[in-house]
Amino acid sequence: MTRAAQELLQDMLELPEGDRLDIVAEVLARLDGPADPDWEAAWLAELDRRDASEPAEPSADEEWPAVRARILKS
Repeated sequence: MTRAAQELLQDMLELPEGDRLDIVAEVLARLDGPADPDWEAAWLAELDRRDASEPAEPSADEEWPAVRARILKS
């Protein structure tokens, strides 16, 4: 890593977490190239399909302490 890159990294690490995440997301997005709107639409359709195919599970909203207690009771 060049000295300039090391200095940039050090400066970034001093930023608040939210700013660091925004920068990383932007860098990764640019590495992938331009967004493909067809892919995004296909992925959203797939997410909708998966969501619709899953049976409603009332316990999915159950809090962890209740789940843990039930497991330990078994």
